[in-house]
Amino acid sequence: MPNKLMQTGLWLLIGVLSLLSISAFAHGVDDSTRAFLEQNQGVQFIPFLYIGAKHMITGYDHLLFLVGVIFFLYRSKDVLLYVTMFTLGHSITLLFGVLNDIQVNAYLIDAIIGLSVIYKGFDNLGGFKRCFNWQPDTRAAVLIFGLFHGFGLATKLQEFQLPQEGLLTNLIAFNIGVELGQFAALALILLVINAWRKVPSFQRFSTLTNTALMSAGIMLMGYQLTGYLIN
Repeated sequence: MPNKLMQTGLWLLIGVLSLLSISAFAHGVDDSTRAFLEQNQGVQFIPFLYIGAKHMITGYDHLLFLVGVIFFLYRSKDVLLYVTMFTLGHSITLLFGVLNDIQVNAYLIDAIIGLSVIYKGFDNLGGFKRCFNWQPDTRAAVLIFGLFHGFGLATKLQEFQLPQEGLLTNLIAFNIGVELGQFAALALILLVINAWRKVPSFQRFSTLTNTALMSAGIMLMGYQLTGYLIN
């Protein structure tokens, strides 16, 4: 019974993240947050901290990628290393993109984020070794995709033409909030995965789980590319 509950828990987690990533259009901003950002003046550290945390927790595309990244990591130091690489990547492009007003098409960036989910599921299934007899550097890949995830965050903030007064401080607060939200989400994900690893079904159902990740990435990528072509 605990075995089935753990399987169901992880499947529900991935299923909910997959569906909501499509319906929420990956980086959607609710009306109250939009109103605050459009009217913001000066340093607002705590509100931007909250918005950053909220954005990561509801940033289902980011979370799907992180599920794939940590799925087969058994040692705490490896989890820390890969999450640090991801954090470094998205922090660099978030700050660099907004502060330098680098305009990137949001549909294409979100399509690449969908591709990152496909990549991680495919990698976890051993697809590169089987199909190409080659294994990419997983640490470099997580860092590179982290850069694109950061641009995804930056494109959303740039929509609101934030005032220059207090901008750097607000961005730092937002980024810290993103990390706090990421930590909270990862804690829950690791709790479920670590519990499931203790039962025999983990290896048997890992293929289905990572196939589900790839399917979610394909849907997200297709949705964004369709939006790009239509608009």
